[in-house]
Amino acid sequence: MTREPLLLTPGPTIVPPSVREALGQPMDHHRTKEFQAVLKEVGEGLKKVFGTAQEVLILTSSGTGAMEAAVANLLSAGDEAIVIRGGKFGERWGELCEAFGVKFIPVDPAWGKPLDLKAFEGILKQHPQAKAVFATLCETSTGVVFDMRGLRRAINNAGSQALLVVDAISGLGADSFAMDEFGVDVAVSGSQKGLMLPPGLAFIALSPRAWEAAAKTKSPRYYYDLNLAKKAWGQTDTPFTPAISLIVGLKESLKIVLSKGVEAFVAGHRADAEKLRSDVQKMGLELYADPACASNAVTMIKVPAGLDGKELLKQIRAKHNIVMAGGQGKELVGKVVRIATMGAVGPAEIQLGLTALEQVLEEMGWRTKVAAK
Repeated sequence: MTREPLLLTPGPTIVPPSVREALGQPMDHHRTKEFQAVLKEVGEGLKKVFGTAQEVLILTSSGTGAMEAAVANLLSAGDEAIVIRGGKFGERWGELCEAFGVKFIPVDPAWGKPLDLKAFEGILKQHPQAKAVFATLCETSTGVVFDMRGLRRAINNAGSQALLVVDAISGLGADSFAMDEFGVDVAVSGSQKGLMLPPGLAFIALSPRAWEAAAKTKSPRYYYDLNLAKKAWGQTDTPFTPAISLIVGLKESLKIVLSKGVEAFVAGHRADAEKLRSDVQKMGLELYADPACASNAVTMIKVPAGLDGKELLKQIRAKHNIVMAGGQGKELVGKVVRIATMGAVGPAEIQLGLTALEQVLEEMGWRTKVAAK
């Protein structure tokens, strides 16, 4: 058994030792030149990870806080938006629109399947008043990665002026993403996924066109007023007290990513995810997501018929101290296992997880193809 829980969950993820050490540094005050230097460094690092020339604002919240900020700052009650769902987190965009009185048109690709971009283009043409398209890079509940380049092409082909707003909370650092190159207007993310930190920080970047929208919207907001955050960031500051220790830890986690290079960091996750999926299939298990749209960040595995997926995960933790995630939504609870390949998770951790999965499956009466040889 490992000495501490091995997290193979799609958030929170493993926090590397050097990041833990940074998190434990003595507390400093946030209105000092010393902390401003940290903010400036992490700001430049985040721009590289996001793939943007725009400033990346830091919020003290979970990633959902940045999602709410996007809706509240871009749209007013009565505005129209298109929401690509296809999973629990895509559905969250719709729930946020409802909370702010935004009329949204749901687009529902089958869970585990890619979006039909041609059909999506037709929907855009039917709704020329839509001010935003809300999408998800990695839909963590299904293991699917959506095609951001394709979404931008569809928006352009339809002659739509809609802003492309992307939840990159789970996908950032694991799946290919370049905000400016992909034509994304707003990107949001969080600390506890590919950036290898505890939960508590959210990030958001806006294109110039998105900032124009933010200057006009009438939705109520205070803590999540991005115009306040932008003004403070121009002074290398934050409008409210930030999560100081997490930002100091972010400085270290960005060093890890940038020392490898963003593209190489993503390529490593891609290789890990592909090997994981190959090994899972060799065991005789089925994958949930269509291989054509499988994310590098998380792989979803179908639990063999007749077995209780909740009990499977419980036994893996009890006997091996390894934590994997189950299914979300009534359709998938107890029916799938999700293994993350993001952040500090590498081949050694994945192999520990696969070995534990195989052993517990056998103990529950299901023999893998590997074991049957």
